[in-house]
Amino acid sequence: METEQQRLESANAMSQEGMLALQSAENENLPKLPPAKEPKSQWRQISTKTAESITQLPKYFSRFFQKYKQPLITVVLIVAAIVTGKVLLAMVDAINDIPLLAPIFEVIGLGYVSWFIFRYLIKSSTRQELAQEIELLKQQVLGNSISNS
Repeated sequence: METEQQRLESANAMSQEGMLALQSAENENLPKLPPAKEPKSQWRQISTKTAESITQLPKYFSRFFQKYKQPLITVVLIVAAIVTGKVLLAMVDAINDIPLLAPIFEVIGLGYVSWFIFRYLIKSSTRQELAQEIELLKQQVLGNSISNS
């Protein structure tokens, strides 16, 4: 019984390099493997990849902005125009809800339209004056290239 117990102890003996050495006649020529390392846990791998991605975000955003600068500015301007239009419509709707204010604005608008018709559109000379003023305004806004063509 003693010899059997000694044989079991020698079979599970550790070698000097920390490797499990099974001693028998069959495996003397086989290479010995180091003990298996504990693999990184899946959560640790995910957290390191996430941390690397987060540190790279400013570089990704700057590259994206440089590549798509003009379309991004166009989209922002369109969204800003839509928001401004919605705010203005909400303000006009709020003003229209005030009693007597909406009819007063309508009367003011009708008065201005009738003045404009009588001032500029009835006589031929005043229509020409209006056309000259519109051309002058176009030249001021668009430049002198309109008058050359």
